[in-house]
Amino acid sequence: MFATPDKKLLSLTDRAAERVKALMAQNADAVGLKVGVKMAGCSGFSYTMDYATETTGKEDVVEDKGVRLLIEPSAAMFLLGTELDWHEDRLESRFVFNNPNVKGMCGCGESFTV
Repeated sequence: MFATPDKKLLSLTDRAAERVKALMAQNADAVGLKVGVKMAGCSGFSYTMDYATETTGKEDVVEDKGVRLLIEPSAAMFLLGTELDWHEDRLESRFVFNNPNVKGMCGCGESFTV
């Protein structure tokens, strides 16, 4: 795993874990949640999330609060120490990445730079 002794690769808040569990319950083929980073947006990178239906053995696997996260190998260095949260209010509901590695974000919040 890419984590260091004092820092997890990726962790979840209780709200995020409950939301991921609810989503996983809707997809019988899912073995976990795949998390990655891709080149996109005006700041350089954006997060990706999808159901993982299989493992390749190359991913970093994080088990937190009963949730299995499969981190794409190319994303690990961008996600070290990140906390995944679930935000919900009257206007929107979404996952939020609280990433200590981020140096800047675009105005709309869709992409980031490290």
